[in-house]
Amino acid sequence: MAKLTVIAKVTAKKESIEALEAELIKLVAPTRQEQGCIEYRLHRDNNDPAVFIFYENWENMAALERHMNSSHFQAYVKATEPLIADKAVNLMTGVM
Repeated sequence: MAKLTVIAKVTAKKESIEALEAELIKLVAPTRQEQGCIEYRLHRDNNDPAVFIFYENWENMAALERHMNSSHFQAYVKATEPLIADKAVNLMTGVM
């Protein structure tokens, strides 16, 4: 099975940009250590500092599901709920 790519866009509320960024950064190191994580990169939009993008590659859907059930991901969800204005997650498989 082809690896699973995730593109996750998270937009902070204008008053919460720094707080959200801090929480997103906390998520990176433990996630990169997870079994099945191939790549996990956090980006910030150059034109809108409230917009963050995660570019992720996972061995398979089971690895992503383990990530979403991990204690550090669940802590992130709880901590960031009041900080997020919008989010979108796309699960993708490479074509070429």
